[in-house]
Amino acid sequence: MPKASELKKGMVVDINGVPHAVKQLEAKSPSSRGASTIYKVRFTNLLTKQKLDESYKGDDLLQEADCIRVPIQFSYQDGDNTIFMNSEDYSQYEVSARDLEDQLGYISEDTEGMIALLMDGKLLSVELPQSVNMEIIETPPAIKGASASARTKPAKLSSGIEVQVPEYLEQGEIIKVNTSTGKFMSRA
Repeated sequence: MPKASELKKGMVVDINGVPHAVKQLEAKSPSSRGASTIYKVRFTNLLTKQKLDESYKGDDLLQEADCIRVPIQFSYQDGDNTIFMNSEDYSQYEVSARDLEDQLGYISEDTEGMIALLMDGKLLSVELPQSVNMEIIETPPAIKGASASARTKPAKLSSGIEVQVPEYLEQGEIIKVNTSTGKFMSRA
């Protein structure tokens, strides 16, 4: 049973019998003497996808949810559903594209390092790797003499998402994109 002070982003805890994933975590230290640190936590209900904001003292105990983490890979798209395959036993899990809304742009056949959260054999959520490599398929031409300055231009990636990239990058280059912020990190 983790304490509130031990929570980390991505952990899954049981709140009133329902699994909730930690999405944001903020520690507030009051200025008065003897006051305990308050942890403000934003959870996502893994069944309904609703957000829940809670505050805890550092020594408050939370119940860890009974979830299993397994490595998965993208298999195929079937209408409005996305099919994933367990990398260990090759079993398949089906998820509605609606449940993956923000993550779909980062998922492709070559995305490695995805983790599925399973409870009672049902896929609750998909954890993406910290970054993914993607190809630029459309961007304005590189500007001659452009350096690694802070100026950016839009670039459409192979999955259809658009990110801001430095001016010197060209179509066909592979770049690394942060999956939590959706921002360009570096060339791959």
